[in-house]
Amino acid sequence: MTNQIRILMAAFMLSGAMTMGAKAVEEAVYTVLQANDRFELRDYEPQIVAEIEVGGTMEQAGNRAFRPLYRYIAGNNQPRTSIPMTSPVTQKRAGEKIAMTAPVGQRAVEDRWVVHFMMPATYTMETLPVPDHSRITLREIPARRVAAVRYSGRWTERNYRRHKADLVKWIEAQGWEREGDPVWARYNPPFMPWFMRRNEVLIPVSEPGSDG
Repeated sequence: MTNQIRILMAAFMLSGAMTMGAKAVEEAVYTVLQANDRFELRDYEPQIVAEIEVGGTMEQAGNRAFRPLYRYIAGNNQPRTSIPMTSPVTQKRAGEKIAMTAPVGQRAVEDRWVVHFMMPATYTMETLPVPDHSRITLREIPARRVAAVRYSGRWTERNYRRHKADLVKWIEAQGWEREGDPVWARYNPPFMPWFMRRNEVLIPVSEPGSDG
């Protein structure tokens, strides 16, 4: 077992213990506007994320990014403050545009990925600890409308691509426009049995008559 996986498991064990105790792990806040089997249309509230860009395959990127991001929330920051773990951990290909955020209009970069930790809602850009790691950045994501598909299973690119294709078909069937590129969201620790895992693909959209 690599050190990265040990850190990943320890972090999620901690978050799992919190979930079973008095304080649950904070999740991204959204309102479901429409639900259809595995698919949902959601309005997300604004978020702040800590993110880092890494190389490798889709599966490798999560492990490579987790260590510096976890160290940041564990106190590798100024002024050495611990930040509660949140859910989900999200990932997207570097260089793909993000609706209503920067950067936009860039070409996808092969084998480069941006991985995000959502910051607790109690923080602002002014109150968040400053990362010691030079490649970790803090960024605000505005409120947005998102189409989502939820699935269980292993964390593989094949599963991701299959469910992303299903989500794109659902979006097109609704007559909506894609306003950003796909994000892969994972909610569970690696020791969670694959058939119990909550995974999602999220794509920002606009629909006729919406404000988005």
